[in-house]
Amino acid sequence: MRLAENLTGLQGQLRDGTYRMQKYYDFTILEPKKRLVHAAQYRDRVVLHCVCDEVLAPIVQRHVIYDNAACLTGRGTHYAMDRLSGFMRRHYRQYGIQGYCLKLDIASFFASIDHRVLKDRLKRIVRDRDVLELLYRVINSHHTEGSQGRGLPLGNQTSQMFAVLYLDRVDRLIKEKLRCGAYIRYMDDLILLHHDRSFLVEALAQIRAVVEDELNLELNRKTQITPLRRGVDFIGWRFFLTDTGKVIRKLKTKTKVRFLRRFKNMQEKYRRGEMDIPDVKRSLAGYRGHLIHGHTYRLRSKVMKELVLKRSAK
Repeated sequence: MRLAENLTGLQGQLRDGTYRMQKYYDFTILEPKKRLVHAAQYRDRVVLHCVCDEVLAPIVQRHVIYDNAACLTGRGTHYAMDRLSGFMRRHYRQYGIQGYCLKLDIASFFASIDHRVLKDRLKRIVRDRDVLELLYRVINSHHTEGSQGRGLPLGNQTSQMFAVLYLDRVDRLIKEKLRCGAYIRYMDDLILLHHDRSFLVEALAQIRAVVEDELNLELNRKTQITPLRRGVDFIGWRFFLTDTGKVIRKLKTKTKVRFLRRFKNMQEKYRRGEMDIPDVKRSLAGYRGHLIHGHTYRLRSKVMKELVLKRSAK
């Protein structure tokens, strides 16, 4: 009812530099794993949404590598899956099934991002002083508990853009200095493929140095080098390269369990009257839209075969 008045007020605050983020409200999510989310107030989400779509995303898109797959126009999980599959098929044509995968993962990525490093990176690509000051205020609005000057809130849309940009130094190292073409990154999940294990060992040492010394982050225990024939774990899927050069994409066990749990939860909501048939159809279409990007025919058949919708007597 007061849309025009509120937007005009925000516009005035942004123009005269008096805009400040309000206090976050916190809640916990359990899927895909337990996380504490710090969400901005509605008025602040309006500002952050506008900043991301109209200002930050176009700038970031111009400055990151092609294989940075998260949160940008034309990118996403399915893009990342297709790129990795393409790299695996290309590897097979050159070296067969022999080769290795280096998987890197950052420990507590969002909670550990250094504000000083992030601001320095933004200063290099954002030319407008007013926009830069606004982004600095957004960064300063949250700190990881017990760690001043670190951390981004998971609930902010800007946090996703900042995370995409933060590891660009690592992307450049891998693509431009190490010249590793078979590399894909989705947020803080990084995958390198190479036929020579010693190359990946040296690459890991250089990447670790950049991550720890320049970005003030740490690699976690998921970081490892494994034979390509054992498969590659990436964004909830496991990719296998067969002896014929075909890439098989299967849901990881944890992802499959999570999917089946959501499916049963949907049935329970229908039973209680919290969902109707159109809602169920939309949910099933969404699940199918994701699952058809992998080899999940048996899983989809099992789910549809066992689909029984009943209303409670009450």
